Amino acid sequence: MLCLAAEPGARAGIDHLVPYDDSGIWKRSNQEVVEYGLIAIEVGGALWEGGESRLGGTFWTSIDSSVAAGVVAQVMKVSFSRVRPADSGPPPGDPHLWFQGHGNQSFPSGEVTEVSSIVTPFILEYGHDHPGVYALELLPLYDAIARVKVQAHWQTDVLAGWALGSGTAWLIHRSPNSPFILKVMPHGIYVGIGKKF
Repeated sequence: MLCLAAEPGARAGIDHLVPYDDSGIWKRSNQEVVEYGLIAIEVGGALWEGGESRLGGTFWTSIDSSVAAGVVAQVMKVSFSRVRPADSGPPPGDPHLWFQGHGNQSFPSGEVTEVSSIVTPFILEYGHDHPGVYALELLPLYDAIARVKVQAHWQTDVLAGWALGSGTAWLIHRSPNSPFILKVMPHGIYVGIGKKF
């Protein structure tokens, strides 16, 4: 992933400005429905299920991975300070504007990082038993395409975000100490709201 940032020649033919499209399914408000809807499902499911069931543990692992990936993505955004396509000058734009300082936070895509980090634990946990779960990968794919279409990110931004979110989720899913955040919560949360009814 860092190789994408380090070598401009490696991105030749990948990063390019696409025609702006904020309509239909690509509309920004639809992107926000996916993003905030997933967060609501993730947090609501974790609180409802608690951590004692397989599903509840997966929800909490999803929270761990989205928090960890979000922190790493934000550090990278500030560190690389890449200019967004919409701010990179007249078409065709300039994808080589890295380390431009405050306010430039294109790399990696935080939203694609978030979406992929939320869905990947479910894919890892249930994909073998229920192959239909792999369809959840359509959500980060949709978000990646939508972010490029509204000129908020370059193609390598969304690819890096997807890799960061999925990779973080994979590492946390493999950890024997996961879910971390659940361990610091009160026992009532561990049991789950749904079991109290």
